[in-house]
Amino acid sequence: MTGALRIVIIGVGNEFRHDDGVGRAVTARLEERTAVRPLPPGTVLATCDGDPARLLALWENAGLAVVVDAAHAEPPHPGRVHRLTLGDPLDGPPDGPRPEGTATASSHALGLGEAVELSRVLGRLPRRLVVYAVEGADRSLGRGLSAPVAARVDALVRAVEEDVVRHVAYEERS
Repeated sequence: MTGALRIVIIGVGNEFRHDDGVGRAVTARLEERTAVRPLPPGTVLATCDGDPARLLALWENAGLAVVVDAAHAEPPHPGRVHRLTLGDPLDGPPDGPRPEGTATASSHALGLGEAVELSRVLGRLPRRLVVYAVEGADRSLGRGLSAPVAARVDALVRAVEEDVVRHVAYEERS
């Protein structure tokens, strides 16, 4: 698969810290659905603990990288999804500032921001990057997503599938 068409979908997080596992839950659901609705040939479904070097290795040379990760926000709104883009001609410029009084960050000590910056400096950013940051309610030890986060998984799967379809259609027109 050429770099422009290479697609990687990365579920970031720790499935043993409740809502931090939302990214992994989305990639698992995508894997289940590929039997009925296959993704384009060569699409990679991956999971990652959020380490910037591992993220960089996973999305290197990708035409599209979609990342799903848990996020912290103040004030918190469990289940709220933030969609952020970088280098996306289909969406125009990256999403604007967040509404006043809110701030989100990865749920990992080092996160996506560091991975993006490291990739930029090294010239290894994917051509398009779409990040779905899902505000969590519970990061304590244990398995299973909280109700508000679990309720978003199917919608996230559909959104990721739509990003992939849009990317393939765009690349085929170009």
